[in-house]
Amino acid sequence: MRAFRKCSRILILCLLCVSVFVPIFILSYRLKQINSDVSEDFVEELSIIKHRTEAQTLSAIEQEESRGLKEPPLLVYKDDPANSAFNFSSSEESRFSEVSFATNDAGSLKNNATRLDKNGGGQRRRQEEEVPVPVAKEESHVSRVQHDQVVRSRSRALDEKVKEMKDQVIKAKAYLNFTPANISSHFVKELKLRIKEVERAMSQSTKDSRVSRSSLQKMKAMESTLLKASRIYPDCAAMIKKLRAMTYSAEEQVRSHRNQESFLRALGGRTIPKSLHCLSMRLTAEYFALDPGGRELPYKHKLQDPHLYHFAIFSDNILACSVVVNSTISTAKDPAKIVFHIVTDFLNLPAMSMWFLSNPPGKATVHVESIENFPWLITKYNETLQREGSLDPRYISQLNHLRFYLPDIFPHLTRIVLLDHDIVVQKDLTKLWSINMRGKVNGAVQTCKEGEPSFRRMDMFVNFTDPIIANKFDPNTCTWAFGMNLFDLHEWRRRNLTGVYHKYLHLGKKRPLWKAGTLPIGWVTFYKQTVALDKSWHVLGLGYDSGVRQEDIEQASVIHFDGILKPWLDIGIDKHKPLWRKHVKYEHPYLQQCNVHE
Repeated sequence: MRAFRKCSRILILCLLCVSVFVPIFILSYRLKQINSDVSEDFVEELSIIKHRTEAQTLSAIEQEESRGLKEPPLLVYKDDPANSAFNFSSSEESRFSEVSFATNDAGSLKNNATRLDKNGGGQRRRQEEEVPVPVAKEESHVSRVQHDQVVRSRSRALDEKVKEMKDQVIKAKAYLNFTPANISSHFVKELKLRIKEVERAMSQSTKDSRVSRSSLQKMKAMESTLLKASRIYPDCAAMIKKLRAMTYSAEEQVRSHRNQESFLRALGGRTIPKSLHCLSMRLTAEYFALDPGGRELPYKHKLQDPHLYHFAIFSDNILACSVVVNSTISTAKDPAKIVFHIVTDFLNLPAMSMWFLSNPPGKATVHVESIENFPWLITKYNETLQREGSLDPRYISQLNHLRFYLPDIFPHLTRIVLLDHDIVVQKDLTKLWSINMRGKVNGAVQTCKEGEPSFRRMDMFVNFTDPIIANKFDPNTCTWAFGMNLFDLHEWRRRNLTGVYHKYLHLGKKRPLWKAGTLPIGWVTFYKQTVALDKSWHVLGLGYDSGVRQEDIEQASVIHFDGILKPWLDIGIDKHKPLWRKHVKYEHPYLQQCNVHE
Protein backbone atom coordinates (compact mmCIF):
# COMPACT_ATOMS: atom_id res chain seq x y z
CA MET A 1 0.00 0.00 0.00
CA ARG A 2 2.79 2.31 0.86
CA ALA A 3 4.53 1.56 -2.42
CA PHE A 4 1.35 2.42 -4.32
CA ARG A 5 1.07 5.78 -2.61
CA LYS A 6 4.68 6.50 -3.29
CA CYS A 7 4.26 5.74 -7.01
CA SER A 8 1.13 7.83 -7.24
CA ARG A 9 2.94 10.82 -5.74
CA ILE A 10 5.81 10.46 -8.20
CA LEU A 11 3.35 10.25 -11.08
CA ILE A 12 1.56 13.39 -9.89
CA LEU A 13 4.86 15.24 -9.66
CA CYS A 14 5.78 14.18 -13.18
CA LEU A 15 2.46 15.35 -14.50
CA LEU A 16 2.94 18.70 -12.78
CA CYS A 17 6.43 19.12 -14.27
CA VAL A 18 5.19 18.27 -17.74
CA SER A 19 2.26 20.71 -17.42
CA VAL A 20 4.63 23.51 -16.36
CA PHE A 21 7.74 23.10 -18.54
CA VAL A 22 6.11 22.02 -21.80
CA PRO A 23 4.20 25.35 -22.25
CA ILE A 24 7.35 27.26 -21.36
CA PHE A 25 9.37 25.37 -23.98
CA ILE A 26 6.62 25.86 -26.58
CA LEU A 27 6.49 29.60 -25.77
CA SER A 28 10.26 30.05 -26.09
CA TYR A 29 10.29 28.20 -29.37
CA ARG A 30 7.50 30.39 -30.75
CA LEU A 31 9.34 33.57 -29.65
CA LYS A 32 12.53 32.46 -31.37
CA GLN A 33 10.61 31.76 -34.54
CA ILE A 34 8.90 35.17 -34.40
CA ASN A 35 12.28 36.96 -33.94
CA SER A 36 13.74 35.17 -36.91
CA ASP A 37 10.80 36.20 -39.09
CA VAL A 38 11.04 39.82 -37.94
CA SER A 39 14.78 40.08 -38.65
CA GLU A 40 14.29 38.59 -42.10
CA ASP A 41 11.51 41.11 -42.83
CA PHE A 42 13.72 44.00 -41.55
CA VAL A 43 16.65 42.98 -43.70
CA GLU A 44 14.39 42.64 -46.69
CA GLU A 45 12.90 46.12 -46.02
CA LEU A 46 16.38 47.66 -45.75
CA SER A 47 17.38 46.06 -49.02
CA ILE A 48 14.32 47.51 -50.73
CA ILE A 49 15.07 51.02 -49.36
CA LYS A 50 18.69 50.78 -50.49
CA HIS A 51 17.68 49.76 -54.00
CA ARG A 52 15.18 52.63 -54.17
CA THR A 53 17.82 55.19 -53.02
CA GLU A 54 20.35 53.98 -55.56
CA ALA A 55 17.73 54.12 -58.30
CA GLN A 56 16.80 57.73 -57.32
CA THR A 57 20.48 58.78 -57.20
CA LEU A 58 21.16 57.23 -60.60
CA SER A 59 18.09 58.93 -62.04
CA ALA A 60 19.21 62.32 -60.63
CA ILE A 61 22.69 61.90 -62.05
CA GLU A 62 21.33 60.97 -65.47
CA GLN A 63 19.08 64.03 -65.41
CA GLU A 64 22.04 66.27 -64.47
CA GLU A 65 24.09 64.78 -67.30
CA SER A 66 21.33 65.39 -69.79
CA ARG A 67 20.85 69.08 -68.92
CA GLY A 68 24.34 69.97 -67.54
CA LEU A 69 25.26 71.41 -64.16
CA LYS A 70 23.32 74.47 -63.06
CA GLU A 71 25.17 77.69 -62.40
CA PRO A 72 24.42 79.35 -59.08
CA PRO A 73 22.23 82.45 -59.46
CA LEU A 74 24.16 85.71 -59.74
CA LEU A 75 23.17 87.96 -56.85
CA VAL A 76 23.90 91.68 -57.02
CA TYR A 77 23.29 93.64 -53.83
CA LYS A 78 21.63 96.99 -54.43
CA ASP A 79 22.62 99.47 -51.80
CA ASP A 80 19.37 100.89 -50.40
CA PRO A 81 19.93 103.63 -47.84
CA ALA A 82 16.57 102.80 -46.28
CA ASN A 83 17.77 99.32 -45.29
CA SER A 84 19.57 98.92 -41.99
CA ALA A 85 22.79 97.03 -41.50
CA PHE A 86 20.94 94.40 -39.50
CA ASN A 87 18.52 93.70 -42.34
CA PHE A 88 21.44 93.46 -44.70
CA SER A 89 23.35 91.02 -42.53
CA SER A 90 20.33 88.76 -42.04
CA SER A 91 19.06 88.67 -45.64
CA GLU A 92 22.32 88.80 -47.55
CA GLU A 93 24.02 86.18 -45.37
CA SER A 94 21.18 83.76 -46.01
CA ARG A 95 21.43 84.41 -49.76
CA PHE A 96 25.15 83.92 -49.73
CA SER A 97 24.78 80.66 -47.78
CA GLU A 98 22.25 79.44 -50.36
CA VAL A 99 24.73 80.21 -53.13
CA SER A 100 27.45 78.32 -51.27
CA PHE A 101 25.17 75.31 -50.73
CA ALA A 102 24.21 75.30 -54.41
CA THR A 103 27.88 75.35 -55.40
CA ASN A 104 28.68 72.54 -52.96
CA ASP A 105 25.74 70.44 -54.21
CA ALA A 106 26.90 70.86 -57.79
CA GLY A 107 30.39 69.80 -56.78
CA SER A 108 29.09 66.71 -54.94
CA LEU A 109 26.96 65.69 -57.94
CA LYS A 110 30.01 65.94 -60.19
CA ASN A 111 32.05 63.78 -57.76
CA ASN A 112 29.31 61.14 -57.57
CA ALA A 113 29.06 61.01 -61.35
CA THR A 114 32.81 60.57 -61.63
CA ARG A 115 32.78 57.65 -59.15
CA LEU A 116 29.92 55.91 -60.99
CA ASP A 117 31.74 56.30 -64.29
CA LYS A 118 34.86 54.73 -62.84
CA ASN A 119 32.85 51.66 -61.88
CA GLY A 120 30.71 51.31 -64.96
CA GLY A 121 31.28 53.45 -68.03
CA GLY A 122 34.47 54.69 -69.65
CA GLN A 123 32.56 56.64 -72.28
CA ARG A 124 30.55 58.58 -69.69
CA ARG A 125 33.77 59.30 -67.78
CA ARG A 126 35.36 60.83 -70.88
CA GLN A 127 32.30 63.05 -71.34
CA GLU A 128 32.48 64.19 -67.71
CA GLU A 129 36.16 65.01 -68.03
CA GLU A 130 35.59 67.04 -71.20
CA VAL A 131 32.48 68.98 -70.21
CA PRO A 132 32.36 69.92 -66.49
CA VAL A 133 35.91 71.38 -66.09
CA PRO A 134 35.21 74.80 -67.64
CA VAL A 135 31.80 74.83 -65.97
CA ALA A 136 33.43 74.29 -62.58
CA LYS A 137 35.94 77.06 -63.26
CA GLU A 138 33.12 79.39 -64.23
CA GLU A 139 31.24 78.45 -61.06
CA SER A 140 34.33 79.19 -58.98
CA HIS A 141 34.80 82.58 -60.66
CA VAL A 142 31.12 83.46 -60.17
CA SER A 143 31.34 82.45 -56.51
CA ARG A 144 34.38 84.65 -55.98
CA VAL A 145 32.67 87.59 -57.69
CA GLN A 146 29.57 87.11 -55.55
CA HIS A 147 31.68 86.88 -52.41
CA ASP A 148 33.57 90.09 -53.28
CA GLN A 149 30.29 91.89 -53.97
CA VAL A 150 28.84 90.78 -50.66
CA VAL A 151 32.00 91.81 -48.79
CA ARG A 152 32.04 95.25 -50.42
CA SER A 153 28.35 95.77 -49.73
CA ARG A 154 28.78 94.67 -46.13
CA SER A 155 31.73 97.05 -45.75
CA ARG A 156 29.66 99.95 -47.11
CA ALA A 157 26.81 99.15 -44.75
CA LEU A 158 29.23 98.95 -41.81
CA ASP A 159 30.78 102.32 -42.69
CA GLU A 160 27.35 103.91 -42.89
CA LYS A 161 26.38 102.58 -39.49
CA VAL A 162 29.66 103.65 -37.89
CA LYS A 163 29.22 107.16 -39.31
CA GLU A 164 25.67 107.22 -37.96
CA MET A 165 26.97 106.24 -34.53
CA LYS A 166 29.58 109.02 -34.66
CA ASP A 167 26.89 111.55 -35.55
CA GLN A 168 24.77 110.39 -32.64
CA VAL A 169 27.67 110.77 -30.22
CA ILE A 170 28.45 114.26 -31.52
CA LYS A 171 24.82 115.33 -31.14
CA ALA A 172 24.62 113.89 -27.64
CA LYS A 173 27.81 115.66 -26.53
CA ALA A 174 26.52 118.91 -28.01
CA TYR A 175 23.34 118.56 -25.95
CA LEU A 176 25.45 117.96 -22.84
CA ASN A 177 27.35 121.21 -23.47
CA PHE A 178 24.06 123.15 -23.59
CA THR A 179 22.47 121.57 -20.52
CA PRO A 180 20.00 124.04 -18.92
CA ALA A 181 20.09 124.61 -15.17
CA ASN A 182 16.56 123.28 -14.62
CA ILE A 183 17.06 119.99 -16.45
CA SER A 184 16.67 116.71 -14.60
CA SER A 185 19.90 115.05 -13.46
CA HIS A 186 18.35 111.71 -14.36
CA PHE A 187 18.19 112.72 -18.03
CA VAL A 188 21.83 113.91 -17.96
CA LYS A 189 22.88 110.52 -16.60
CA GLU A 190 20.81 108.81 -19.26
CA LEU A 191 22.49 110.88 -22.00
CA LYS A 192 25.98 110.08 -20.67
CA LEU A 193 25.09 106.40 -20.45
CA ARG A 194 23.87 106.39 -24.06
CA ILE A 195 27.12 108.04 -25.19
CA LYS A 196 29.21 105.36 -23.49
CA GLU A 197 27.05 102.58 -24.94
CA VAL A 198 27.22 103.88 -28.50
CA GLU A 199 30.98 104.53 -28.28
CA ARG A 200 31.49 100.97 -27.05
CA ALA A 201 29.26 99.62 -29.81
CA MET A 202 31.15 101.69 -32.37
CA SER A 203 34.55 100.33 -31.29
CA GLN A 204 33.19 96.79 -31.16
CA SER A 205 31.67 97.08 -34.65
CA THR A 206 34.93 98.42 -36.05
CA LYS A 207 36.89 95.59 -34.45
CA ASP A 208 34.50 92.80 -35.50
CA SER A 209 33.72 94.30 -38.96
CA ARG A 210 30.01 93.80 -38.36
CA VAL A 211 27.09 95.48 -36.59
CA SER A 212 25.48 93.24 -34.01
CA ARG A 213 21.86 93.28 -32.83
CA SER A 214 22.86 94.78 -29.49
CA SER A 215 24.61 97.65 -31.30
CA LEU A 216 21.48 98.36 -33.34
CA GLN A 217 19.41 98.30 -30.18
CA LYS A 218 21.79 100.80 -28.55
CA MET A 219 21.47 103.04 -31.60
CA LYS A 220 17.68 102.94 -31.33
CA ALA A 221 17.91 103.76 -27.63
CA MET A 222 20.16 106.71 -28.45
CA GLU A 223 17.69 107.92 -31.07
CA SER A 224 14.89 107.98 -28.52
CA THR A 225 17.13 109.79 -26.01
CA LEU A 226 18.10 112.39 -28.62
CA LEU A 227 14.44 112.89 -29.43
CA LYS A 228 13.81 113.64 -25.77
CA ALA A 229 16.74 116.05 -25.76
CA SER A 230 15.39 117.91 -28.78
CA ARG A 231 12.15 118.50 -26.84
CA ILE A 232 13.94 119.56 -23.66
CA TYR A 233 16.24 122.08 -25.43
CA PRO A 234 13.86 124.57 -27.11
CA ASP A 235 16.39 127.44 -27.41
CA CYS A 236 17.82 126.56 -30.85
CA ALA A 237 19.14 130.07 -31.63
CA ALA A 238 21.53 130.10 -28.66
CA MET A 239 22.69 126.61 -29.53
CA ILE A 240 23.37 127.62 -33.16
CA LYS A 241 25.44 130.62 -32.04
CA LYS A 242 27.42 128.50 -29.64
CA LEU A 243 28.07 125.84 -32.28
CA ARG A 244 29.20 128.47 -34.78
CA ALA A 245 31.59 129.92 -32.22
CA MET A 246 32.94 126.45 -31.46
CA THR A 247 33.37 125.73 -35.19
CA TYR A 248 35.22 129.00 -35.78
CA SER A 249 37.49 128.36 -32.81
CA ALA A 250 38.27 124.83 -34.03
CA GLU A 251 39.05 126.11 -37.54
CA GLU A 252 41.40 128.76 -36.13
CA GLN A 253 43.22 126.13 -34.09
CA VAL A 254 43.57 123.88 -37.12
CA ARG A 255 44.88 126.79 -39.21
CA SER A 256 47.37 127.72 -36.52
CA HIS A 257 48.62 124.14 -36.16
CA ARG A 258 49.01 123.83 -39.93
CA ASN A 259 51.06 127.03 -40.06
CA GLN A 260 53.26 125.76 -37.25
CA GLU A 261 53.70 122.44 -39.01
CA SER A 262 54.65 124.16 -42.27
CA PHE A 263 57.13 126.40 -40.52
CA LEU A 264 58.75 123.54 -38.60
CA ARG A 265 58.98 121.35 -41.68
CA ALA A 266 60.53 124.19 -43.69
CA LEU A 267 62.91 124.92 -40.82
CA GLY A 268 63.89 121.25 -40.70
CA GLY A 269 64.50 121.28 -44.44
CA ARG A 270 66.80 124.33 -44.22
CA THR A 271 68.70 123.27 -41.11
CA ILE A 272 72.22 121.92 -41.56
CA PRO A 273 72.66 118.70 -39.56
CA LYS A 274 75.31 118.74 -36.85
CA SER A 275 77.25 115.99 -38.61
CA LEU A 276 77.55 118.05 -41.83
CA HIS A 277 78.62 121.10 -39.86
CA CYS A 278 81.31 118.97 -38.19
CA LEU A 279 82.47 117.74 -41.61
CA SER A 280 82.77 121.32 -42.90
CA MET A 281 84.82 122.40 -39.86
CA ARG A 282 87.26 119.48 -40.14
CA LEU A 283 87.77 120.00 -43.87
CA THR A 284 88.32 123.74 -43.35
CA ALA A 285 90.97 123.07 -40.72
CA GLU A 286 92.72 120.59 -43.02
CA TYR A 287 92.60 123.04 -45.93
CA PHE A 288 94.38 125.81 -44.08
CA ALA A 289 96.95 123.32 -42.82
CA LEU A 290 98.06 122.73 -46.42
CA ASP A 291 100.75 124.69 -48.18
CA PRO A 292 99.43 127.32 -50.63
CA GLY A 293 100.78 125.29 -53.52
CA GLY A 294 98.83 122.19 -52.41
CA ARG A 295 95.46 123.93 -52.42
CA GLU A 296 95.10 123.96 -56.20
CA LEU A 297 92.91 121.40 -57.98
CA PRO A 298 94.36 119.75 -61.12
CA TYR A 299 93.39 120.07 -64.82
CA LYS A 300 92.87 123.83 -64.80
CA HIS A 301 93.61 124.00 -68.51
CA LYS A 302 90.27 122.28 -69.26
CA LEU A 303 88.09 124.91 -67.61
CA GLN A 304 87.53 127.02 -70.73
CA ASP A 305 87.61 124.31 -73.38
CA PRO A 306 84.21 124.51 -75.22
CA HIS A 307 84.68 121.03 -76.72
CA LEU A 308 84.32 119.33 -73.33
CA TYR A 309 81.18 118.56 -71.33
CA HIS A 310 80.71 121.32 -68.73
CA PHE A 311 78.42 121.03 -65.69
CA ALA A 312 77.64 123.83 -63.22
CA ILE A 313 76.61 123.33 -59.57
CA PHE A 314 75.81 126.26 -57.25
CA SER A 315 75.75 125.00 -53.66
CA ASP A 316 77.16 125.24 -50.14
CA ASN A 317 76.43 121.58 -49.28
CA ILE A 318 79.63 119.53 -49.49
CA LEU A 319 78.13 116.06 -49.21
CA ALA A 320 75.37 116.82 -51.72
CA CYS A 321 77.88 118.14 -54.28
CA SER A 322 80.03 115.04 -53.85
CA VAL A 323 77.00 112.83 -54.65
CA VAL A 324 76.26 114.81 -57.83
CA VAL A 325 79.90 114.54 -58.96
CA ASN A 326 80.28 110.86 -58.07
CA SER A 327 77.01 109.79 -59.72
CA THR A 328 77.74 111.78 -62.89
CA ILE A 329 81.24 110.35 -63.29
CA SER A 330 80.17 106.78 -62.50
CA THR A 331 77.66 106.82 -65.39
CA ALA A 332 79.79 108.71 -67.96
CA LYS A 333 81.39 106.85 -70.85
CA ASP A 334 84.37 109.24 -71.00
CA PRO A 335 84.91 110.89 -67.56
CA ALA A 336 88.08 112.61 -68.79
CA LYS A 337 85.96 114.99 -70.90
CA ILE A 338 83.74 116.06 -67.98
CA VAL A 339 84.33 119.39 -66.21
CA PHE A 340 82.49 120.45 -63.03
CA HIS A 341 82.21 124.12 -62.11
CA ILE A 342 81.19 124.37 -58.44
CA VAL A 343 80.39 127.86 -57.14
CA THR A 344 79.91 128.27 -53.39
CA ASP A 345 80.10 131.05 -50.81
CA PHE A 346 83.26 132.33 -49.18
CA LEU A 347 82.58 130.49 -45.90
CA ASN A 348 82.36 127.02 -47.49
CA LEU A 349 85.06 127.49 -50.14
CA PRO A 350 87.92 125.93 -48.09
CA ALA A 351 85.88 122.88 -47.03
CA MET A 352 84.51 122.29 -50.55
CA SER A 353 87.98 122.54 -52.07
CA MET A 354 89.52 120.25 -49.44
CA TRP A 355 86.92 117.56 -50.05
CA PHE A 356 87.76 117.26 -53.74
CA LEU A 357 91.48 117.56 -53.04
CA SER A 358 91.28 114.55 -50.70
CA ASN A 359 88.73 112.75 -52.92
CA PRO A 360 89.82 113.43 -56.51
CA PRO A 361 87.17 112.40 -59.08
CA GLY A 362 89.52 110.32 -61.26
CA LYS A 363 90.23 111.85 -64.67
CA ALA A 364 87.34 114.30 -64.45
CA THR A 365 87.95 117.97 -63.69
CA VAL A 366 86.48 119.77 -60.68
CA HIS A 367 86.91 123.49 -60.17
CA VAL A 368 85.66 125.20 -57.00
CA GLU A 369 85.38 128.97 -56.69
CA SER A 370 83.61 131.48 -54.49
CA ILE A 371 80.82 133.81 -55.52
CA GLU A 372 83.03 136.61 -54.18
CA ASN A 373 85.37 135.95 -57.12
CA PHE A 374 82.86 137.77 -59.35
CA PRO A 375 83.20 141.42 -58.24
CA TRP A 376 81.11 142.58 -61.17
CA LEU A 377 78.24 140.49 -59.81
CA ILE A 378 78.37 142.13 -56.39
CA THR A 379 78.56 145.68 -57.72
CA LYS A 380 76.32 145.51 -60.78
CA TYR A 381 73.61 143.16 -59.56
CA ASN A 382 73.78 143.62 -55.77
CA GLU A 383 70.40 145.36 -55.61
CA THR A 384 68.85 142.80 -57.90
CA LEU A 385 70.04 139.80 -55.90
CA GLN A 386 68.58 141.20 -52.67
CA ARG A 387 65.06 141.22 -54.13
CA GLU A 388 62.39 138.74 -52.99
CA GLY A 389 60.35 139.69 -49.94
CA SER A 390 60.77 136.28 -48.33
CA LEU A 391 62.56 135.09 -45.21
CA ASP A 392 63.42 131.78 -46.83
CA PRO A 393 67.17 131.77 -47.63
CA ARG A 394 66.51 129.48 -50.57
CA TYR A 395 64.78 132.38 -52.34
CA ILE A 396 67.06 135.28 -51.34
CA SER A 397 70.32 133.35 -51.66
CA GLN A 398 72.75 134.71 -54.23
CA LEU A 399 73.64 131.14 -55.19
CA ASN A 400 70.02 130.50 -56.09
CA HIS A 401 69.81 133.51 -58.42
CA LEU A 402 73.25 132.92 -59.89
CA ARG A 403 71.73 130.65 -62.54
CA PHE A 404 70.42 133.68 -64.42
CA TYR A 405 73.97 134.96 -65.01
CA LEU A 406 75.51 131.85 -66.58
CA PRO A 407 76.75 133.62 -69.77
CA ASP A 408 78.59 136.17 -67.61
CA ILE A 409 80.13 133.53 -65.33
CA PHE A 410 81.30 131.32 -68.21
CA PRO A 411 82.08 133.71 -71.08
CA HIS A 412 84.13 131.17 -73.07
CA LEU A 413 81.55 128.36 -73.13
CA THR A 414 78.75 127.78 -75.63
CA ARG A 415 76.75 125.06 -73.83
CA ILE A 416 76.47 124.05 -70.20
CA VAL A 417 74.25 121.79 -68.08
CA LEU A 418 73.05 123.23 -64.76
CA LEU A 419 72.51 120.65 -62.00
CA ASP A 420 70.91 121.20 -58.60
CA HIS A 421 72.76 119.72 -55.63
CA ASP A 422 69.78 117.53 -54.67
CA ILE A 423 69.88 115.30 -57.77
CA VAL A 424 71.37 111.89 -58.53
CA VAL A 425 72.59 110.99 -62.03
CA GLN A 426 71.73 107.45 -63.17
CA LYS A 427 72.66 107.53 -66.88
CA ASP A 428 75.23 109.19 -69.13
CA LEU A 429 74.38 112.89 -69.51
CA THR A 430 76.88 113.67 -72.25
CA LYS A 431 74.18 112.74 -74.77
CA LEU A 432 72.51 116.05 -73.93
CA TRP A 433 75.05 117.86 -76.09
CA SER A 434 73.68 116.10 -79.19
CA ILE A 435 70.14 117.49 -78.70
CA ASN A 436 68.94 119.94 -81.33
CA MET A 437 67.90 123.10 -79.48
CA ARG A 438 66.12 124.54 -82.58
CA GLY A 439 67.29 128.06 -81.79
CA LYS A 440 65.98 127.95 -78.19
CA VAL A 441 67.97 128.76 -75.07
CA ASN A 442 66.75 126.33 -72.41
CA GLY A 443 66.22 122.56 -72.59
CA ALA A 444 64.08 121.21 -69.71
CA VAL A 445 61.48 118.62 -68.80
CA GLN A 446 57.92 119.95 -68.77
CA THR A 447 55.72 119.83 -65.64
CA CYS A 448 52.34 120.74 -67.12
CA LYS A 449 50.69 117.30 -67.27
CA GLU A 450 47.88 116.95 -64.76
CA GLY A 451 47.94 113.90 -62.51
CA GLU A 452 51.74 113.84 -62.21
CA PRO A 453 53.46 114.67 -58.89
CA SER A 454 55.45 117.49 -60.53
CA PHE A 455 52.35 119.16 -62.02
CA ARG A 456 52.52 122.96 -61.88
CA ARG A 457 50.42 125.53 -63.68
CA MET A 458 51.82 128.92 -64.53
CA ASP A 459 48.93 130.72 -62.84
CA MET A 460 49.70 128.87 -59.58
CA PHE A 461 52.80 131.06 -59.10
CA VAL A 462 52.37 133.97 -61.55
CA ASN A 463 49.76 136.70 -61.01
CA PHE A 464 47.71 136.81 -64.23
CA THR A 465 45.37 139.44 -62.80
CA ASP A 466 48.13 141.97 -63.41
CA PRO A 467 47.79 143.50 -66.91
CA ILE A 468 51.56 143.32 -67.57
CA ILE A 469 51.48 139.54 -67.13
CA ALA A 470 48.07 138.98 -68.74
CA ASN A 471 48.99 140.91 -71.93
CA LYS A 472 52.36 139.24 -72.55
CA PHE A 473 51.99 135.66 -71.32
CA ASP A 474 49.60 132.80 -71.98
CA PRO A 475 48.43 131.01 -68.79
CA ASN A 476 48.10 127.78 -70.79
CA THR A 477 51.81 127.76 -71.65
CA CYS A 478 53.43 124.51 -70.56
CA THR A 479 55.69 124.94 -67.53
CA TRP A 480 59.07 123.27 -66.97
CA ALA A 481 61.40 122.38 -64.11
CA PHE A 482 64.74 123.57 -62.81
CA GLY A 483 67.17 120.91 -61.56
CA MET A 484 68.67 119.62 -64.80
CA ASN A 485 68.73 122.20 -67.58
CA LEU A 486 70.67 122.40 -70.82
CA PHE A 487 71.50 126.01 -71.77
CA ASP A 488 72.73 127.33 -75.10
CA LEU A 489 74.86 130.23 -73.83
CA HIS A 490 75.53 131.60 -77.29
CA GLU A 491 71.80 132.00 -78.00
CA TRP A 492 71.29 133.33 -74.47
CA ARG A 493 73.76 136.15 -75.09
CA ARG A 494 72.25 136.93 -78.47
CA ARG A 495 68.75 137.32 -77.00
CA ASN A 496 70.01 139.10 -73.83
CA LEU A 497 67.83 137.01 -71.52
CA THR A 498 69.76 138.18 -68.46
CA GLY A 499 68.46 141.66 -69.25
CA VAL A 500 64.92 140.25 -69.51
CA TYR A 501 65.33 138.63 -66.10
CA HIS A 502 66.67 141.88 -64.67
CA LYS A 503 63.71 143.84 -66.12
CA TYR A 504 60.98 141.61 -64.66
CA LEU A 505 62.78 141.36 -61.35
CA HIS A 506 62.61 145.15 -60.98
CA LEU A 507 58.94 145.15 -62.02
CA GLY A 508 58.27 142.59 -59.34
CA LYS A 509 59.53 145.02 -56.70
CA LYS A 510 56.72 147.44 -57.44
CA ARG A 511 53.82 144.98 -57.75
CA PRO A 512 53.12 141.36 -56.77
CA LEU A 513 53.79 139.56 -60.04
CA TRP A 514 54.62 136.10 -58.62
CA LYS A 515 55.23 134.10 -55.51
CA ALA A 516 58.67 133.91 -53.94
CA GLY A 517 61.23 131.72 -55.63
CA THR A 518 63.17 131.45 -58.86
CA LEU A 519 60.75 129.11 -60.65
CA PRO A 520 58.10 131.69 -61.71
CA ILE A 521 60.63 134.29 -62.78
CA GLY A 522 62.43 131.54 -64.71
CA TRP A 523 59.20 130.78 -66.61
CA VAL A 524 58.87 134.48 -67.44
CA THR A 525 62.52 134.90 -68.45
CA PHE A 526 62.61 131.84 -70.73
CA TYR A 527 59.07 132.29 -72.09
CA LYS A 528 58.92 130.70 -75.57
CA GLN A 529 62.67 129.97 -75.29
CA THR A 530 62.46 126.42 -73.91
CA VAL A 531 62.77 123.07 -75.71
CA ALA A 532 60.85 120.21 -74.08
CA LEU A 533 63.09 117.26 -73.19
CA ASP A 534 61.84 113.70 -72.93
CA LYS A 535 60.35 112.83 -69.51
CA SER A 536 62.95 110.12 -68.98
CA TRP A 537 65.72 112.71 -68.67
CA HIS A 538 64.47 114.15 -65.40
CA VAL A 539 62.07 112.73 -62.77
CA LEU A 540 60.98 115.02 -59.94
CA GLY A 541 59.19 114.60 -56.63
CA LEU A 542 61.51 112.38 -54.58
CA GLY A 543 61.80 115.07 -51.91
CA TYR A 544 58.08 115.34 -51.16
CA ASP A 545 56.22 112.42 -52.75
CA SER A 546 56.70 108.80 -51.71
CA GLY A 547 54.40 107.62 -54.51
CA VAL A 548 56.72 108.27 -57.45
CA ARG A 549 56.50 105.19 -59.67
CA GLN A 550 59.45 102.82 -59.44
CA GLU A 551 59.35 102.33 -63.20
CA ASP A 552 59.83 106.07 -63.78
CA ILE A 553 62.71 106.17 -61.30
CA GLU A 554 64.51 103.27 -62.96
CA GLN A 555 64.19 104.76 -66.45
CA ALA A 556 65.24 108.29 -65.47
CA SER A 557 68.64 109.75 -66.31
CA VAL A 558 68.36 112.14 -63.37
CA ILE A 559 66.24 111.80 -60.23
CA HIS A 560 65.51 114.97 -58.31
CA PHE A 561 64.91 115.22 -54.55
CA ASP A 562 63.10 118.54 -54.91
CA GLY A 563 61.15 119.56 -51.83
CA ILE A 564 62.14 119.85 -48.18
CA LEU A 565 62.53 116.10 -47.50
CA LYS A 566 66.15 115.93 -48.57
CA PRO A 567 67.90 112.54 -48.48
CA TRP A 568 70.68 113.76 -46.15
CA LEU A 569 68.11 114.79 -43.51
CA ASP A 570 66.37 112.60 -40.97
CA ILE A 571 63.01 113.79 -42.30
CA GLY A 572 63.82 112.46 -45.79
CA ILE A 573 61.67 109.76 -47.36
CA ASP A 574 63.22 106.43 -46.32
CA LYS A 575 61.99 104.73 -49.46
CA HIS A 576 64.13 106.98 -51.70
CA LYS A 577 67.21 107.45 -49.50
CA PRO A 578 69.14 104.38 -50.78
CA LEU A 579 69.21 105.93 -54.27
CA TRP A 580 71.25 108.81 -52.85
CA ARG A 581 73.25 106.99 -50.17
CA LYS A 582 74.91 104.56 -52.55
CA HIS A 583 77.03 107.44 -53.89
CA VAL A 584 78.27 108.54 -50.43
CA LYS A 585 81.64 107.27 -49.20
CA TYR A 586 80.60 106.47 -45.64
CA GLU A 587 83.92 104.73 -44.99
CA HIS A 588 85.76 108.06 -45.30
CA PRO A 589 87.58 108.92 -42.02
CA TYR A 590 86.02 112.39 -41.78
CA LEU A 591 82.53 110.98 -42.20
CA GLN A 592 83.25 108.37 -39.54
CA GLN A 593 84.61 110.98 -37.13
CA CYS A 594 81.63 113.29 -37.68
CA ASN A 595 79.12 110.44 -37.25
CA VAL A 596 77.84 110.66 -40.81
CA HIS A 597 76.31 107.24 -41.39
CA GLU A 598 73.48 105.59 -43.27
